[in-house]
Amino acid sequence: MRFLAAVVATAGALLIADAALTVAWQEPVSALIASREQSLLRGQLDDLDRQSADDARGVRGMRDERARLARLAARARARAREGHAIGSIRFPTLGRRYVMVQGTDLASLRKGPGHYPDTPFPGERGTVAVAGHRTTYLAPFRALDKLEKGDRIELEMPYGRFTYTVETTRIVAPTALWVTRRVDHDRLVLSACHPLYSASQRIVVFARLASEAPVGAPASSVPPLTEVGSRDSKKSTSATSSASASTSTASQ
Repeated sequence: MRFLAAVVATAGALLIADAALTVAWQEPVSALIASREQSLLRGQLDDLDRQSADDARGVRGMRDERARLARLAARARARAREGHAIGSIRFPTLGRRYVMVQGTDLASLRKGPGHYPDTPFPGERGTVAVAGHRTTYLAPFRALDKLEKGDRIELEMPYGRFTYTVETTRIVAPTALWVTRRVDHDRLVLSACHPLYSASQRIVVFARLASEAPVGAPASSVPPLTEVGSRDSKKSTSATSSASASTSTASQ
C-alpha cells in the first residue's frame, strides 16, 4: 500500500508540475518532440543551402536584384514539400529563432512555424503568411503579443535574408481571410490562436518588408509597391468572409 501511495503521489506531483509548466510557458512533452524535430529540420536546411547555391549560379546574369530574388524564391517554393524545412524565422527582440516548415496542417505545425502554401515566399511580391503554436510544440508564437511597433522580424531563407518591421497587431476572427491578401507593399503576417489555451480568435502581427538581400550580399531597402490598393490592415473584422482551412489551422 505504501508503494502504491508513493506511485500515486509521484504521478500527481508530475501532473501538477506539467500543468504549472504549461501555464507558465509551454507544454513540456510536446516541446521535447518539437525540439527533436527542429534538430532534424536544421539538417534539411543544409541541403537547401546547396540547392540554392546552384540556383544562384543560374541567375547571375540578372542585374535587377529584386527580380533575381523573386526568381530564386519561386524556385525554392516550387521545391518546397509539406512538413519540410524552408528557412528560419528570428525575433531579435524576443531572443528566439526557429526553423520554418512548409504547410499549416497539424503535423507540420508540430515541427515549427508553418508557411501558408497559398502565399508567396519571401522575395516574391505580396503577403507572406506564417502560422505557429502558442502553448504547445515549443510554443514558437507564444510571445506574439509582446512584439511592438518597429520591432524587427527576420526571415532567413537559403537564397536571401529578409527583414520586416512590425506595424500593428490585430485580434481577429478565425474566418478573417483578408489578413493574407496582397496590399500596396510587401509584408509578413504571423498568426496564432488567441487567447492562450483557446482557438476562439486569432492574434495577427502585420510587419512591413524593410530590407532584403541575396545570401552573401548587403541588405538593401525596399521601395513601396504602387500597383495594388491597400485597405486590409485597417479593415474591420466584421467584414470577414467564410472560413478557410488554411487560415484557421494554427491551434494551441
